[in-house]
Formats: sequence, C-alpha cells, structure tokens
Amino acid sequence: MSTEQPALPGVDHADLHDLNRGFEAARLTQARHLAGLTKKQVADAIGVTAAAVGQYETGSNKPRPELIGSLAAVLDVPANFFLAGRPIGTLDASMAHFRALRSTSGAQRNRALGYAGQVWELTHALEKRVRLPLVNLPGFAGGEVHPGTELPAEPIAAARALRQHWGLGQGPVGHLVRRMESHGIVVVSPPVDNALSKVDAFASAGLPRPLAIITANRADDVYRYRFSAAHELGHLVLHATATGDAQQEREADTFAAEFLTPRNSILPVLPRRLDFTQLATLSRTWGVSVHSLVYRCRELGLISDSTASRAYQRLRGLRQQPGFSPEPVSHFPGEQPIMLRSAFELAEQDTGLTIRDLAHELAWKPARVRELLGLPDTRPVLRLV
Repeated sequence: MSTEQPALPGVDHADLHDLNRGFEAARLTQARHLAGLTKKQVADAIGVTAAAVGQYETGSNKPRPELIGSLAAVLDVPANFFLAGRPIGTLDASMAHFRALRSTSGAQRNRALGYAGQVWELTHALEKRVRLPLVNLPGFAGGEVHPGTELPAEPIAAARALRQHWGLGQGPVGHLVRRMESHGIVVVSPPVDNALSKVDAFASAGLPRPLAIITANRADDVYRYRFSAAHELGHLVLHATATGDAQQEREADTFAAEFLTPRNSILPVLPRRLDFTQLATLSRTWGVSVHSLVYRCRELGLISDSTASRAYQRLRGLRQQPGFSPEPVSHFPGEQPIMLRSAFELAEQDTGLTIRDLAHELAWKPARVRELLGLPDTRPVLRLV
C-alpha cells in the first residue's frame, strides 16, 4: 500500500510538507475573514481548538501538513493560497472608512478589508504587465504625481481645490467613476450577490493605490451611487486615518456636495421656491438626486427646515413617477468601473494573459479572479427540472 499523501487541488509544485514550511499566517487570517468565519468555526470544521487556529494566525505555531487541505476546503481557497512569497494586501480598521460603521459588524468589516486587500493584489499583478494611470491625488502618500502637494483640510475648500487640480471647471461632473479611475483610483463594484452586499460603500488609502468600493446596495440608483463615490473620494483626500466618528462622515458628505454641486454654480440656478419640475431637470443636468438638491437648498439658506421636511415627504410619494424614480447604474457606462477589466483585456491581447494565469499567480480560484475583474462566468449553466 502506498503511503504517499494524496494530491490537493491547487497545489502545483509544493507538497504538504512544503506548504507547512512555507505557511504564511496572514494568509489564513485573510482567507478566514473572506469566508466570514470565526476561529471557532474553522477549528470545529478541521478538528482542532480555536486556540490552535489562533496560534496559526499569529505564527506561533503552524498547522500540521495533513490539516492544510482541510483548511483550504473549509475556506474555499486552493491549498497553495497559504504559501508565503506573494505580495499581500493587509489592512486594519484604521485604514478604511466605512459609510455605515455602526450598522456594520466586525465580521463584515473584516470581510470587506480582506476583499480590499485582494483587490490590491489583483491590481498589483496587472500593474506588472500594464501601466495603469498614475495616482493623481494630492496628499496621497503613495501618489506618483505631485508629491508633497496637499489639499486644504476644510471639506469645501478641498473639494474646490481638487476640482481645480483635475481641471473640472465649475459645471457638472460627468462620468465621475471614470474620472476617478483616470486619476489612478481603483474603484470596484462587487456583484449584487457578493457577501459585501450588507456593507455600505467604503474607501481606503492604506495601500499603494487609493481604493473605493461601492457596494451593490448603491447600484439601483445612479445618483446615490455617484454621491457615494464622491463621499469616498472625500475620505481619501481629507482623512489619512479612519476614526469611525460621525464628524468624518459629515465632512465627507460636505466634500461630496461641494464637489458635485459647487455653491457658486448651483446657487444661481436653484429655485427660490420649491419647484419639483425644475429640481428634476437640475437633477439630470448635475447628476445628483432631487433629494440631494432639496438638502442643498436648505443648506444654502434658500428654504427652511420645515419646508425641506415637507419636500422630503412629498418626494417619497413621487418616487415611482418619471423623473423621480431611481435609475440603475447599469444604464450609465461612465459610472461603472472598468480599469481593472480593461487592464486585463489589454494584457490578454498583448501577452496572452489568461484568467488561469492570474489565478495561478495569485493562488486564487479562477472564479475569484473573474469576480474581481467584473467578468461574467462563462461556464454553461446546468438546469435540472
């Protein structure tokens, strides 16, 4: 009888003992967070204690060779995912701004941070083959352009300065997400059925490229989506560290409002008495919601708080009417991120890069690569009736 260990899926040139010797603790933490599992859940699944899993994650101990295949199966990764030697995107809670921090559990935040790390790893792999747009975001520590240039700390002044720096003039900002990508910001919109759907939009400047993730719960309304993107942009230029307090969220909202609807440009065209038809027209022109314009009217002193409150109530009744109903982001190509997918397609044409090549290099499953690139699963669907 052979005593040879069986081969494990995803292991190319490393046997179980190689995996044990080269085991990287941070990879286990990343995989567990992405799977949304606790240490105890992983421990129960592979037949060890939660304390043992904790030791694997701190690096004070390594899993026995025969356990690595079980870990891979439980966490739905190839076994060689755990091998050291590849760049890893590591973030902690101080490096990411969560739009709805109080309603986001620690497990959900950890999953989102793991996802963001993998987005950077994919970006890094593509950037070895394709020159992506330079990071043109003043004040960003990893920026290649304008090093040392800082934007004002005050949100309104920062929004005005960034518009000027990017040459946007004083009018509406078209194709906001595409513009962010053109200035080197990685924007990702996970699919609707992704596990991050319970997490609101978030951003991070803690990796070598600034990152904004606009989750699926924003994709049903293009104006809400654009405001979320501008809000995350505000975090990237205003807040080096995430404190999680309400003040930072208010500052990012203030930045977004001024960036999308500059006071000096929007004030002359806003109605002095609420006119929903006029507001609906302005909404389409400026790419912001009618609700946002009502808020802007109140903020700029054109209407009272009580008038704004009545307007919000009426808007709820108009939500299904033409001109007031939400429009999905899928109808607006310029608001859908394409940088990573386009980089892959360019590398595919130029070097013959395939999804399987990237999956092998990253030690991911091919489906994971497709998901982060925003590519559909091309496999035929088996339907049983």
